[in-house]
Amino acid sequence: MDIQNKKLLALIESFPQKKIAVWGDFILDEYLYGTTRRISREAPVLILSYKNKEFALGGAGNSLLNLKALGAEPLPIGVVGNDEPGEKILKMLSQREIPASALIKDKSCQTPVKTRILAGEPTTRKQQILRIDREEKIPDSKLLQQKLLKELKNILAQAEALLISDYNYYTVKESIFRSVFPYFIRKKIPVTVDTRFRLINFKGITAVTPNEPEVEWALKIELNDNLSLLKQAGKTILQKIKAQALLITRGSKGMVLFEPNKAPFFIPIYGTTDIVDVTGAGDTVISVFTLALASGATFKEAALLANYAGGIVVMKKGTATLTRAELKKAVESRN
Repeated sequence: MDIQNKKLLALIESFPQKKIAVWGDFILDEYLYGTTRRISREAPVLILSYKNKEFALGGAGNSLLNLKALGAEPLPIGVVGNDEPGEKILKMLSQREIPASALIKDKSCQTPVKTRILAGEPTTRKQQILRIDREEKIPDSKLLQQKLLKELKNILAQAEALLISDYNYYTVKESIFRSVFPYFIRKKIPVTVDTRFRLINFKGITAVTPNEPEVEWALKIELNDNLSLLKQAGKTILQKIKAQALLITRGSKGMVLFEPNKAPFFIPIYGTTDIVDVTGAGDTVISVFTLALASGATFKEAALLANYAGGIVVMKKGTATLTRAELKKAVESRN
């Protein structure tokens, strides 16, 4: 076994009990399952024969589950509504022994719910045919902002890293970020960001982990598999946000790590390009990347572990997690 793989395995062994704060948008994922055998006579649509439904933690909640599955101790910070979906999220956290004291329950908010309808024949794998989103932005309440800022400051005493999971519901207020960020810097706590539409708004962070479409959105460009353009885009984003690292995920084409004054580090996908489901893969990537940094990894080592993790979860159905044993097996397979 080479020295690099030995270091990666040692990092995985140090994951347990690492306290990772997760500030972001907590979403309830609802899955409705059924079978389809005929077309409606009322309209040219499928008739779904309903069978059952399931609920899961989405958004920042999926990052929590990934961290928990790897042995870490996730510390959620955010907002849920005083509604049934919010209660379901709190109950699921309690069942998984994830503390929710910093998850604010607010009657002025609506907990985001994403309902996915999956259908197919009884003997076939169900396919998603429709998604319904019930969502509202978190309001700009001064009292709510004060509560969030207080919880973030309180978490400083125990957090070993801060993971920001921004799904564009504005639980992550930029004004709060600017207020609390200097505290994390002074304590040398890594701060990582996964954001849909505000990639260049979080200045001075440790690292950000966008996918290619998010890079295109931020810079108003089209990459079109142009590696020269991708390299320039990475350099531009680093300069704009003054981050220590940028990890761009590229789906079946792997990842590329950018650091100031270093050549881009391209990482081929781990496993097959015949991907089963990319849902939630970005949450897994940033969870492993952040956890590795909190464990003392270099950016390159953290990126390699995140790439292994991403390659594992995209072969699973739905918003999946992975275990330390699976991650170790993947590293050992490359000896």
